[in-house]
Amino acid sequence: MMRYRAHAKVNIFLKITGKRGDYHTITSRFMRVNNLFDTLWLEPKSTPEFEIRGNFDCDIASNTIYKAYKYLLSYTRSHALSTLMEEYAVCVDKQIPSFAGLGGGSSDAATFLRMCNEKLDLGLETEVLAEIGVNIGADVPFFLYDYESANVSGIGEIVEHFNEPLIDFEVITPPLKISTPAVYHYYRDHLYAPITPKEIHALEAMPSREVLTSMLPKEANDLYPAALGCYNELTEKEGWFFSGSGSSFFKIKEQ
Repeated sequence: MMRYRAHAKVNIFLKITGKRGDYHTITSRFMRVNNLFDTLWLEPKSTPEFEIRGNFDCDIASNTIYKAYKYLLSYTRSHALSTLMEEYAVCVDKQIPSFAGLGGGSSDAATFLRMCNEKLDLGLETEVLAEIGVNIGADVPFFLYDYESANVSGIGEIVEHFNEPLIDFEVITPPLKISTPAVYHYYRDHLYAPITPKEIHALEAMPSREVLTSMLPKEANDLYPAALGCYNELTEKEGWFFSGSGSSFFKIKEQ
């Protein structure tokens, strides 16, 4: 059975641009982490219930892969899809830490959607898969477009390819599970200061390597100070940047 890679991502920068109802709008540069990925494949099973095999720390109803299945089935009404999931289990070799700001759950969901679309010849364009994916998580559209680097805005649904060389990263993840909603709430209550359209334009045009050599980690990611305020056990790591709402840190790998 064919195996699919679900890569991690880091946020080179992540800036809040405003509010949309209960959500914050952002501008962010997502970049793939080439050497960190989960692997997904299908294996035959004997019972018809939806089954995920892998090292997950959530129940199946909360799993992004299961959510992806339910949204895809609702959209397509595909008998072939429901039959496939009755006959096969979704297997995941989980290498991306959870609750770590690396997009592991979103990447798994996107990879599952792409896998089903290809295997069953559903014929869904990437834009349609992204519309389905944003219901599962704000980061899912980025992974569906399969870009190495992209500017991501809105609440995650606007993904624009950014043409630049992929960077090799070192990534470390402290043993701390961070709640993204808690970090955003802290930011909104204590630190809310959205950037201007002029600042947005300048950042979105700046190559990632330049961002990482010209900005301080707390300048590059608005959620970093919020996470530090939210979690006393989180400590700064000099020279390391902060991905998403954390808890992972990254830097350019020294050659």
